[in-house]
Amino acid sequence: MRGLRLMRPVTGDFSEIYRSEQSSRKLYPDTAPPFSPARRLRMDFMNIRCQPDAPPKSARRCWITVAAFLKLGCTSFGGPVAHLGYFREEFVVKRRWLGEEAYADLVALCQFLPGPASSQLVFALGMRQAGLAGALLASLCFTLPSAVLMIFFAYGVGQFGARGEAGWLHGLKLAAVAVVAQAAWGMGKKLCPDRARLLLALAAALGVLLTSGAWAQVGVIVLGGFAGWCLYRKELTEGQALPAGLNRGHVLAAGALLVFAGLLVALPVLVAATGSKELAVFDSFYRAGSLVFGGGHVVLPLLRAELVPVGWLGDEAFLAGYGAAQAIPGPLFTFSAYLGTVIQGGEYAWLGGLWALLGIFLPAWLLIGGALPFWECLRNRGWTRAALRGANAAVVGVLLAALYDPVCREGLRGPLDVVLGLAAYAALEFWRIPSWALVASLAILCAIIY
Repeated sequence: MRGLRLMRPVTGDFSEIYRSEQSSRKLYPDTAPPFSPARRLRMDFMNIRCQPDAPPKSARRCWITVAAFLKLGCTSFGGPVAHLGYFREEFVVKRRWLGEEAYADLVALCQFLPGPASSQLVFALGMRQAGLAGALLASLCFTLPSAVLMIFFAYGVGQFGARGEAGWLHGLKLAAVAVVAQAAWGMGKKLCPDRARLLLALAAALGVLLTSGAWAQVGVIVLGGFAGWCLYRKELTEGQALPAGLNRGHVLAAGALLVFAGLLVALPVLVAATGSKELAVFDSFYRAGSLVFGGGHVVLPLLRAELVPVGWLGDEAFLAGYGAAQAIPGPLFTFSAYLGTVIQGGEYAWLGGLWALLGIFLPAWLLIGGALPFWECLRNRGWTRAALRGANAAVVGVLLAALYDPVCREGLRGPLDVVLGLAAYAALEFWRIPSWALVASLAILCAIIY
């Protein structure tokens, strides 16, 4: 009977038990109890049962990432500053993928790097959620909706590009006012809890407003980090130890940074050697994405200098595409898809749009993918966390400055706009309506009013 009792069928799901056992042995190999042969055989049997559960879990995380960023790619109007508000609402408040401090750390890193900051933030958020596959899927889902619209525009709707003062477009600007205001208030409450960091944020906002150029944002964040190190380094003396040596992720990250620098040097040489127009186009967009700080509107003069003087397109076509880019969701850098389509021309012009799109976004992906693993190590050190307190406060100041100029200055044109902006902010902050619903409502309302 005892033997029969031992041979009765085993029921239940042992996947969590097995994973817990395996994790404890990996994390604490010296303290985990040794497995007997019978127990090891039983665990191996359970491993066979549990293996099919792993791929669906990874696939599920990727599908969640795709759904989240595809929605944002279709509804994130208002430019890169507004995108920060959309991302915070979606991933910090609603989904809780990361906390306020971790989010501000990523924003600060993306502000340091050249290229489109909001698109780099998308890549970083996707990587945190689902690894490299998640980063690429997040970037594609956030970028492709607006890129497709710009390619279609290049095929024959240029006559609508100059309607920059349409009422519905003004509604999108009002929505950006509410979204950025909510982000600045929410981040300020979390990241500026004391008087010193509040003063740092106000000083950073004043510095950005009084200084022109994209380097002003980088400069105030650097100074904020130095101030945070001076103020909090004694308080935060202990931090997590850095991993011993380099792991596979750090080696791949270093390779990504080398590829970024290598392409920046090698592409002009290849263009001069081959005379290929396709390589020359890719080189122009790659250089624009590699060397511009601030992203968004800052890249436009550089793109014009690369494309118009050589005769690839005229100023009229360039400005028409820029006007259309103001009315679409997603990153403004998808303007490159329009430019590449116009430059290519012909039946397969859309291939030129995708080629230009890859050229301008590739340096951003290589930079953030290469910097992120090292950043994740450094941000856990005591002195780094002290500097990040000041840098994060400066990020709040940068957001405050952007809220005033250009968001409020372009979005609020009179008393009615102020009332609508306050109502939109109240709808987001107190009534918690979805941001996409706010965008659609204001676009329709302003199309009727204006």
